[in-house]
Amino acid sequence: MAVTDPVDSRLLAALAELGKAAVHELAAKVGMDPREVAYRLVSLSGSGLPLLVGVESDPNGLRAALAGAPQQPPSQQVPQPNPQQRPPQPPPSPVHGAPSGAYAVHGTPSAAYPVHGTPSAPYPVQGVPSGAYQVQRQGPPPMGRPPQGPPPLGPPPRPPMRQPPPPVDPVMSTWGPPQSASWARGDEQMPGAQAPKGPVPNRTGRTGDVLPSEGLEGEQLTVQLLEVQDPADFLFSAAGYRLEENERSVVVHTEVVNRGPIPFASLPDNFLELIAADGKAIGKAPVSLTSRPPHKIGVQPGETAGGHTVYVLPESTRVVSVRWSPRPEPDERTITWAIED
Repeated sequence: MAVTDPVDSRLLAALAELGKAAVHELAAKVGMDPREVAYRLVSLSGSGLPLLVGVESDPNGLRAALAGAPQQPPSQQVPQPNPQQRPPQPPPSPVHGAPSGAYAVHGTPSAAYPVHGTPSAPYPVQGVPSGAYQVQRQGPPPMGRPPQGPPPLGPPPRPPMRQPPPPVDPVMSTWGPPQSASWARGDEQMPGAQAPKGPVPNRTGRTGDVLPSEGLEGEQLTVQLLEVQDPADFLFSAAGYRLEENERSVVVHTEVVNRGPIPFASLPDNFLELIAADGKAIGKAPVSLTSRPPHKIGVQPGETAGGHTVYVLPESTRVVSVRWSPRPEPDERTITWAIED
């Protein structure tokens, strides 16, 4: 399949150079919005290119976010009685010694209580002769006994009161918005957590020093700055490249050792930068020299990988240090070498 869109071509060229990267890191490299990068990668993956787009999350943070979401109670409808059809009412309790009568059924004449499966006959009352149960008694009721009648209908049941939403879990506040550095990785230590006690590794040095660091997946690495060749214009020209006016090239030689059991799957010099005197970071140029082989993707456990990185910068820029990091933004894993004048 031929890629004709220049934006897709630039995006795929950067991805081919990185090999494997998060969406926000690839977007930072090409200077695009992470959402547009994700949309283009998914479209290109579906067009038949050898490209796999994945997603990564922090399981504990997602469970905490789901646990803190307010639950919506199901709507309950209070049944309203139909004035046309009144529910049947139970017969009043028979009174011993009182004349028996018939239980009046709604929709039938005031007579005997009909029993299914038997002929319509008076409903017998225990202890008194069988006869019709009169709905209205003749004469006033006995003294001390209020007239018996159907129990009044109580008020309709009230729907349960809506409970206020539970307080937000403090864990949720530690995850930033999507595509931010704090949301994309789950191996960062959360604020307020107790850091393990131990010696703090030295993250700074000079040319020739071996400094320890870690990868994004916990890889145990050491990086050594072997050489900084500044300027390196003759090597740049010998490889067939041409510098613009007032530009110079710099070549940096580094070596990475994987001392842990986890493979390092990224490009070792992906975020190797030069730091200028004014604090500005200078990224590597997308070129390689035949006389100085570049880094290859991945460092297996116990393997030592070396390579050269090329930079193109203004001729007047003064470089004071070299910085290595496993991600675009510097963090506690970033190591720096000062360059001697």
